[in-house]
Amino acid sequence: MATRRDFLKGVLASSAAATAISVSVPVAARETRSRPPEALGLLYDANLCVGCKACVAACKTANENPPEFSTEDRLWDTPLDTSGYTFNIIKMYRNGTMEQKDAEINGYAFMKTSCMHCADPSCVSACPVSAMTKNPVTGVVGYDASICIGCRYCVAACPFGIPKYQYDQPAGKIGKCELCRHRHKDGKYSACAEVCPTGATLFGRTEDLLVEAKRRLALKPGEPAKFPRGHLRAANLKSAPNGIQWKDEADQSYETPAGKYIQHVYGEKEYGGTQVLKLSGVPFVKVGMPDLPPEAAASHSETIQTMLYGGLALPLAALGALTYVAKRNVVADDSDENADNAKGGHHD
Repeated sequence: MATRRDFLKGVLASSAAATAISVSVPVAARETRSRPPEALGLLYDANLCVGCKACVAACKTANENPPEFSTEDRLWDTPLDTSGYTFNIIKMYRNGTMEQKDAEINGYAFMKTSCMHCADPSCVSACPVSAMTKNPVTGVVGYDASICIGCRYCVAACPFGIPKYQYDQPAGKIGKCELCRHRHKDGKYSACAEVCPTGATLFGRTEDLLVEAKRRLALKPGEPAKFPRGHLRAANLKSAPNGIQWKDEADQSYETPAGKYIQHVYGEKEYGGTQVLKLSGVPFVKVGMPDLPPEAAASHSETIQTMLYGGLALPLAALGALTYVAKRNVVADDSDENADNAKGGHHD
């Protein structure tokens, strides 16, 4: 007749065996996902940015976010970084005498910080309840506060440090740029691009923006060139994915001498590609952009999760560990003691 001790030993052995079998099965890493063909995004050109922060103010207005203060007078909205209430910010690079704009030595430069809308976003992969989603057509990484459980896995997963939690609220939410997707139904695009006076932030299809970025890289420094502002439309198309109809807008292009660029489009390859692309005259690592591999971490993390949870390997391992602990702390009952006495031939 089986005793409780025999049962515990059996559970522990079967858990260990199941775990060993499951972990021994190789799991192939999936490939990093690509941007959707009609993905929407932004092109930020630091050489054209004058640091006016009109984009920061427009983002606050479009998303109805309150001001954040970093000075004692509390007269101006002065956020120092993105937060649960600041989805877009302009940061500044400084070196030496700061005599020349967009120069690495003795110069200064600006850099826009907001959601990159990754082709294979880690925040989406990490979210256990699908509060973070990626639109399969526009590629916009959106957030649904109504199903968010506040675990903040997305905060930890993002390599750009973008999703931020609203800690001051009883039921906190995540705050991040969603490319003004709530404005698309009215034919309006991202507010930051709409108000940018120099065209430093440009909205459009990411593939069109990539072509425009490479055109700029081919320009000679000081060469007169034409730069569009607001919304870049390929061949003047007014339609967009998901049936969006953009409102008519007059050509806002203007001519100015081209700057000297680092010969690299940030976001074309980084982390599997992003829908927000960037140009700069100062090395990207100097202006705060992380040096990332061409593969997204989501492909690797999901592989590990599949390996651990496939066949219930991790839960069974945990059950086995708990069973072992319980086994060590179980007080033997009379039947267990009698069985042991019988085996050992013990007599009073």
